[in-house]
Amino acid sequence: MYGLILLFIPSVFALLALFSGKSAKSVALAGAVLQLAFTVFAFYSLSSTAEFSFSTPWISSLGISFSLGQDAISLVLVFLTNILVPLIILSSFSGRPYSDNANFYALVLFMQTALIGVFSAMDCFLFYIFWEAALIPVYFIAAIWGGEDHIKITFKFFIYTIFGSLFMLLGIIMLYLQTPAPHSFAFADLANVQISSLVEGTIFGFFLLAFAIKMPIFPLHTWQPDTYTISPTPGTMLLSGIMLKMGIFGIIRWIIPIFPFAFNDWNFWLVTISVVGIIYASIIAIQQKDFKRLVAFSSIAHVGLISAGLFTGTLEGVQGAVIQMFNHGINVVGLFFILEIISQRTNSREIFSLGGIVHTAPKLAICFVIIMLGSVALPLTNGFAGEFLLLLGVYKYNMWLGAVAGLTIILGAVYSLRMYKNVMLGEANQTTQNFKDLTITEMAVLMPICAIVIILGLFPNLILSFTEPVSQQIVSYLAENSYAISGLLK
Repeated sequence: MYGLILLFIPSVFALLALFSGKSAKSVALAGAVLQLAFTVFAFYSLSSTAEFSFSTPWISSLGISFSLGQDAISLVLVFLTNILVPLIILSSFSGRPYSDNANFYALVLFMQTALIGVFSAMDCFLFYIFWEAALIPVYFIAAIWGGEDHIKITFKFFIYTIFGSLFMLLGIIMLYLQTPAPHSFAFADLANVQISSLVEGTIFGFFLLAFAIKMPIFPLHTWQPDTYTISPTPGTMLLSGIMLKMGIFGIIRWIIPIFPFAFNDWNFWLVTISVVGIIYASIIAIQQKDFKRLVAFSSIAHVGLISAGLFTGTLEGVQGAVIQMFNHGINVVGLFFILEIISQRTNSREIFSLGGIVHTAPKLAICFVIIMLGSVALPLTNGFAGEFLLLLGVYKYNMWLGAVAGLTIILGAVYSLRMYKNVMLGEANQTTQNFKDLTITEMAVLMPICAIVIILGLFPNLILSFTEPVSQQIVSYLAENSYAISGLLK
């Protein structure tokens, strides 16, 4: 029942915000904080995740049910969503005011509802509904409040994601028709369906295309840098901090349990493509002069490492992918907010036109360096455990791919430290000499993020021990259903 309430709260407050006029942002923040408080209460009041499950018939004639359920991995992503949304809403309080702010904040909360639905749906048709519903709010956020060429760029983003979604819908229908009559979209029925290797491989490709575009991974990433750059910062935070996790989660929740043979058959090529994407995105990031585009390309590199680790099917790779999804969401939201603060105060996003900010904004400099070091996976920051596990997983899978993937440590440090040096250090110039330090509202956003960077750096088992049983089940299931091990076809 708790799972249903987690959908109910943001949807109700989205409607309230829509009709609240100028007080919409306060209503939205209240709803997001209530959602977070309820999430914490639900987590600590349960001895199991059973009460997060809910199921009732929806369209019985087609075998569709409104079925929700969460395991440890989906609960981590629900928690991430409900931590970040109040911070994203609060971050907009000190920024540029948004016209039609009631619509803006209602869209943010509607997107939160859809994201919770994606991470909770246990019916494949319901999953598709929430998957598409998550696209609509962020599309309008970018299209209405975006920057230069926002219509053209958001149209490209829309076409990319709809293209992938249509293939996923085709795959869902094909999979549905493979279930015994009366057909069903239920996860349990789809996971036990018996299909030929050719059909499995085809449907696997359809699902993978949709998830790979959403993540995105190379070479399906071309919509991402422009969309991140022109979107208003809250939209960029939603896209990078939470929405891209939908694709990674989709692989864990739907592809691995339903298509284990195809996953094992293609994982070498998928790991290889992911590693290529790491190097490609890192090199492009080094060349960027716009710091928002730099972080956008760094996000592609980080997701490439997450997908590489996940596709290895090793325990280290799966565990690393789960904790790094959480950590990446925290870090990238912090980075985009800091860069938005700098952009607002200087009217510039050019890395080499800034400098010397540390002298007049020491609080900002400290927060920036903590979050940046978490992003580059310095030991004792939140990014270290996940990146170590991911690289270990890739190395155990293939030594040479692991060695190439390990270059992300060097390349990530190059573009991140260079950005920090040119933006924050050195002598102040005419653009930065009157730079003001963080306000109370900005501190209220950045302090929790910095705290999470440090706490998860010191105690990564807060997540790893929670998700290990489910990750172990995933790895065992893949081993049991490997062509190479079993020599069997479905």
